[in-house]
Amino acid sequence: MDRKKIDTYAKAWVKEAGERLKKSFSEELTIETKSNRNDLVTNLDKEIELFFRHKIAETFSDHKVVGEEAMEANYSNVSGVVWIIDPIDGTMNFVHQQRNFAISIGIYEDGVGQIGLIYDVIHDELYHAIKGEGAFMNEQRLPMLEEVEVSDMILSINATWIGENNRIDPSILTPLVRDVRGTRSYGSAAIELAYVAAGRTDAYMTMRLAPWDFAGGVVLLQEVGGEVTTMDNQPLDFVNGSSLFASKPGLHKQINETYLGK
Repeated sequence: MDRKKIDTYAKAWVKEAGERLKKSFSEELTIETKSNRNDLVTNLDKEIELFFRHKIAETFSDHKVVGEEAMEANYSNVSGVVWIIDPIDGTMNFVHQQRNFAISIGIYEDGVGQIGLIYDVIHDELYHAIKGEGAFMNEQRLPMLEEVEVSDMILSINATWIGENNRIDPSILTPLVRDVRGTRSYGSAAIELAYVAAGRTDAYMTMRLAPWDFAGGVVLLQEVGGEVTTMDNQPLDFVNGSSLFASKPGLHKQINETYLGK
């Protein structure tokens, strides 16, 4: 696997796709729903994923692609090089705000993350990493993450998970939310993960993500010493998706012992 070559192409394609998304703001979107009325997909989601599929097929014909909008390859077949793509992570933000959305790509070889890219299109911030070579935001190297106490942390969490829901007892997370310095929610898992990697927030928790939501962010976090597991402190599920708890080093231990009972 020629990681430098793949990384160079991937960055160029991400920037090209980002320009297409910015130009689309003057166009009329076609908006559909998927699993529920808040799970939106637009014609641009489909167009951008197709753009990547064509580029990858032309340039790296032996690579597989797993994308949010059309799963032509199943990630359970992890042999070889697999691109895991979310063409617009944060579609609701894209539709309603025209900001706080990202293109997310994780490139894995035989199940191991080799390249991660998250492009915050509107802020023109490209978070990128090659395994073993550190993580960057544009040309700025991201420093290794340092430990922080729960009382000093900023936690990214959607308010859904501290109200009545079908995935976690809200009484588990309510004490944590009370004890942290502050909470945030950006509406894009890719941006939430990039912000933890960059030290802008200290942890991110969610009860439900698909592989394309976290594949790129996992590579970034591993390069800066972050910890990423499910909420049950297990490895992430790259086939079916899973809950996710990403944090600066040390917070997993503190929060698991004090709040999650792990």
